[in-house]
Amino acid sequence: MIDADVPAWWQRLGLPGLFDIHVHFLPPRVQAKVWEQFDRGGPLIGREWPILYKGSDQERVSQLRELGVRRFSALSYAHRPGMAEFLNDWAFELADDVPECLRSATFFPEDGVAEYVEKRLAGEAEIFKVHVQVGRFDIRDSLLDPVWGLLAEAGTPVVIHAGSRPVPTEFTGPEPMRAVLDRHPRLTAVIAHMGSPEYREFLEMVEDFPRVHLDTTMIWTAFFEDAAPYPPDLLPRLVEHGDRVLLGTDFPNIPYLYAHQLEVLEGLGLGDDWLRRVCWENAATLVG
Repeated sequence: MIDADVPAWWQRLGLPGLFDIHVHFLPPRVQAKVWEQFDRGGPLIGREWPILYKGSDQERVSQLRELGVRRFSALSYAHRPGMAEFLNDWAFELADDVPECLRSATFFPEDGVAEYVEKRLAGEAEIFKVHVQVGRFDIRDSLLDPVWGLLAEAGTPVVIHAGSRPVPTEFTGPEPMRAVLDRHPRLTAVIAHMGSPEYREFLEMVEDFPRVHLDTTMIWTAFFEDAAPYPPDLLPRLVEHGDRVLLGTDFPNIPYLYAHQLEVLEGLGLGDDWLRRVCWENAATLVG
């Protein structure tokens, strides 16, 4: 399947389009630095990673529209103090200009973090993102405890890259995430990349906590399956919790066609109803 086939694909399922919970837009200078890391296969990347969709913001919005992605996030992630609110201002302005884009925000363990997260929630933030590996911080940091409480109370989802792939650090893995959930069991956590490679442990969190979700970002693609294949024995449990699996792609930071993510999801043979829930209904219910 190629990208030109995507609209016919979701139309066959009877969907109004696609809802992609894991899309990245960043301020141009920040975006350029991120892509430089990918181009070099730097220490945060760990392998060759040629990005296929490197157009301007306007070009990438047009590509998403042509694919039929009717709702998408603009996930930025702060990796040092003093950066989050700059990213949040830029992302909110993007959402003001692009009606399909969710009002997306990020945060970092720093003085004042609870105050600016509360401000963003009051400003109708629809989704947050934190990247444990890139940010190199402990999500159990005491500065973040009131933030997790605010997000749990609001019910606003936060996409968390907590798994140890592509490069593990002392802060990645399931243990910190479970500790946060034990303290804030109503947190709406969306585990990016299904927690790769700790798929089993993160699926157990879906089973143990009522508002934990998984996103499909890069899972089952040829690019990911070579090093961390999804365990086939987990599929029946994943189907059982099919209302908490969300389409994510990592667009534009992918080295293959957008269509490939949809192709591999269909290739699982879990049925059209499962595809409808993953590709639109679950996210529409969660975010609106």
